[in-house]
Amino acid sequence: MPPTNSTVPYALGYTDAEHERLIRQAALLTPLTERFFREAGIGTGQRVLDLGSGVGDVAILASRLVGPSGEVVGVERDTRSIAKARARVTEEALKNVTFTHSDVCELSGERLFDAVVGRFILQFLPDPVAALRSLSQLIRPGGIIAFQEPSWRPIVAIAAHLPLWTACASLIRESLERSGANTEMGLELSHIYPQAGLPAPTLQMEIPLADDACSAQWIYDLFCTLLPQIRGHNLSVEEVGDLRTLEKRIQNEAAASKIAVPCVAMVGAWCRKPASPAS
Repeated sequence: MPPTNSTVPYALGYTDAEHERLIRQAALLTPLTERFFREAGIGTGQRVLDLGSGVGDVAILASRLVGPSGEVVGVERDTRSIAKARARVTEEALKNVTFTHSDVCELSGERLFDAVVGRFILQFLPDPVAALRSLSQLIRPGGIIAFQEPSWRPIVAIAAHLPLWTACASLIRESLERSGANTEMGLELSHIYPQAGLPAPTLQMEIPLADDACSAQWIYDLFCTLLPQIRGHNLSVEEVGDLRTLEKRIQNEAAASKIAVPCVAMVGAWCRKPASPAS
């Protein structure tokens, strides 16, 4: 993640519980991210920069795509998250992944990357245009810039028949926005790339549809992570009722609807850095 003075406060935090939530969330999102990366051109032998690595899920995915002949460098600003990510990489015996504690504005190096990637990162940056412009300097001509960012608008509409699920989602969305995050960053990527001097990106949107238990856990996990922020912003949780039974009630509501329940909408945007103009 970028430096504290160039980001909004990170609402999700870095607790052990949040680390475990990220790992559970990755199990749901990894197939979508893998498909997106493959379509963007991430593949064997490439050197990939993963921005905002967290506990390493995206870096681990990228490492498998680039294979032993490739390399992944994950960048993260939280030291505890890096420690967790390194332990996971060691456990999986991945030799082509390293993590570095650094700020985006301090990234440099003589060796350029073939790609820069990230998932749910730009939404927390107050100036994503400047970040992309800076990151593009680390990519070789023809290299790939590929990010997945959220859009909450579609899933709130799709889940409108689930009042409890929707109440939780609305509190999550409001809390994130009050904390400075852009919950519709995904829909803005089409404009942000050109503003950063990059080509208009290829865009896609995917919405994972989970079973009752999985969707209930996802929204409940995120709600619990953000509960201190929700209360700190003086948002009322009265509508969701007893928090001790919340997850089960969300699950029962989803099961009773007999309709697939959405999770977050993921907007993927990728482009290739233009070749340097002839001198």
